[in-house]
Amino acid sequence: MTECFAFDQFVLDPDNRQLRLGTTPVEINGRYFDALTLLVREGGKLVSKDRFLDEVWRGVPVTDEALTQCVRTLRRQLGDDAARPRFIETVPKHGYRFIAPVNALEGTGYTPVPSRAAGRETVLLGAAGTIGGGLAGLIGGLLYGFLGASQPLQPGMGAASVLLVLLCVSILVALLGGAGVSFGIAVARAFRPFGPWSVLGGAAGGLLVGASIKMLGLDAFSLLIGRSPGDITGAPEGLIMGSAVGAAAMLASRRVSVRQGVVVAVLFGAAGGLLISLVGGRLMLGSLDLLGHQIPESRLRLDQISRLFGEAAFGPVTRTVTSALEGALFAAGVVGAMMVARRELGVD
Repeated sequence: MTECFAFDQFVLDPDNRQLRLGTTPVEINGRYFDALTLLVREGGKLVSKDRFLDEVWRGVPVTDEALTQCVRTLRRQLGDDAARPRFIETVPKHGYRFIAPVNALEGTGYTPVPSRAAGRETVLLGAAGTIGGGLAGLIGGLLYGFLGASQPLQPGMGAASVLLVLLCVSILVALLGGAGVSFGIAVARAFRPFGPWSVLGGAAGGLLVGASIKMLGLDAFSLLIGRSPGDITGAPEGLIMGSAVGAAAMLASRRVSVRQGVVVAVLFGAAGGLLISLVGGRLMLGSLDLLGHQIPESRLRLDQISRLFGEAAFGPVTRTVTSALEGALFAAGVVGAMMVARRELGVD
């Protein structure tokens, strides 16, 4: 059951990360919200500066002025006066105390409405995840490009051409996938910051983008060359990968460092890639190999990459390993970028 805290005319809703004056949401920085929540939960008790640093800034080196500015802003948002405090009392050289009477409320039935600040956070977090996905595509494209170009090439296919094709396709697909998944997660979190909503948002975004990419890709090939390339990556792959990234984002939001969050994302992304391979799906490299073999005029062949895994052609081992690698890179890029953005915004 959701627990809220009422004081004066305010309601603090920690689960949905909202402060309301009556029924009107009060815009508040994410880190300052955590500081207010700490004060309210400890109502009447002294909260030391060290506790603020440990539980709000979580060990990030900051000056005393940062905490002073935080309390000053909270007082302004609450309409408080440091000289005659009604809510936050200063205990010189020690910390602060929340002095207003606090009532705990359960099951208020309140449905959160994202404020303008939440809308801005949604856009910035979605954009960060998109950029992170693009960076993952850049790394993957360079890796596959150099591997593909380092082996004997098809007639008329230069090493630079292989590198450029794989690089451009990887970045484009990763940008589109990153946009769908990260904006799905960001929108879900704006309404429901906790629980499985990040997973559902990522799954919905991945499903939508995967279906769109496949539909446009198949239509484009049918229109240009009169032939469908077959079962390239699409909605099922987007659903699985979006769910994996959303789950990683959900776990990474639970007060862990960016490095720990990236490790979680790598594990979940690799698991998502493995699952896609096991159910017969394809990610980027598998789709390119399918295109290269089903379109006779194509000179793109990725069999040389398969030889690294002891296969003469793009077989199950190669598909499984590359799918896991792509999933790990993509999830790490999206989740890592969103975590960095959240730190900069003061959301975490």
